[in-house]
Amino acid sequence: MKKNQHPETEAIRAQMQRTQYREHSSPIFMTSSFVFEDAEQARALFADEQDGNIYTRFSNPNHDELIKKLCILEHTEDGMALASGMAAMFCSMAAFLSAGDHLLASRSLFGSTHQIITKIFPRWGISHTYVDIDKPEEFEKNIRPNTKMIFVETPSNPSMDLIDIELLAALAQKHNLLLNVDNCFATPHVQNPALMGAHLVTHSATKFLDGQGRVIAGVVLGSKELIKEVRYFARHTGPALSPFNSWTLSKSLETFSLRMERHSENALELAQFIDKQTADVLNVKYPHLPSHPQYALAKRQMRTGGGLVTFELKGGLERAQRFLSHVEMMSFTANLGDTRSIVAHPASTTHSKLTEAERRAVGIENGTIRVSVGLEHISDILADIEKALSKSR
Repeated sequence: MKKNQHPETEAIRAQMQRTQYREHSSPIFMTSSFVFEDAEQARALFADEQDGNIYTRFSNPNHDELIKKLCILEHTEDGMALASGMAAMFCSMAAFLSAGDHLLASRSLFGSTHQIITKIFPRWGISHTYVDIDKPEEFEKNIRPNTKMIFVETPSNPSMDLIDIELLAALAQKHNLLLNVDNCFATPHVQNPALMGAHLVTHSATKFLDGQGRVIAGVVLGSKELIKEVRYFARHTGPALSPFNSWTLSKSLETFSLRMERHSENALELAQFIDKQTADVLNVKYPHLPSHPQYALAKRQMRTGGGLVTFELKGGLERAQRFLSHVEMMSFTANLGDTRSIVAHPASTTHSKLTEAERRAVGIENGTIRVSVGLEHISDILADIEKALSKSR
């Protein structure tokens, strides 16, 4: 691979070594295990003295190809492909946290990540402190002697709030902490946390990385040293990704940059349209919309605004329910990052396990609607939104 090529070019061209059959597209290695050449090779592989595949629970050529492409896109050394986005979030934290450790996290998190931090980790003696994502000065104030990691989503789900990654990276370096950034909403096309100092970058690959609503998967990316710890944890706890899903994701990445350009273009146009609907909408959040409270940070940290738009309808829950019932083209489903536009109501679905007070603390109101903007013609997306707004009044 030529060193002066762009990352998207490298990610398209990166492939595993061809077999004797001279295939152009990589094959799928649907095998649970791999045969040893002799007893010495088996011993050396299990002793970590030799690289090679042993068992698909923790290594497979399809996994390797996927991770190679993602490392190119995210500018990291190594990574681990896992069975779901939540497996990635869990392993990226649990591989490094022990009883007595403290986790510092932004309050604006995906609902299941919130459940891990507030319900599961306390059983193991791991404590946490939440900080408002729009109050970066609070992070250093809440670092304790036993703090081990900072975990954030930026932009946050679904409120589209941002945190300065370089600021957190400086704090992490100053206090010898790990900085773990969930980059699912932005994607490596929009921002690269590792280039800004993050130690770990996590993704629900189910979303934009697949981009077509086909697979469940997650990835953790970082330095070889840190991923060694993640791989050990995942190897012995078993959240394995199937070779078929790895192959599917690797093929998805060949169109990833093109898709993200269209997602971002459509999302910006939709945000601009909604921003004008003052009779129906209380506010709209999109990072590259000038009305966003952290617009200056977004322009510095994110190449585009990404593919998600969040807005709050006037009329609360009843208006939101009417709006959703009048959407025709767009899908109403618990996913995002698809070629097809998707509407969601976070308060009653993805963040329903939070109390109303917890939801409001992270900007989720009963009238909040999240739109994952797809690849349809923008005129059709706008027409669907406009019709639902009109009929729900």
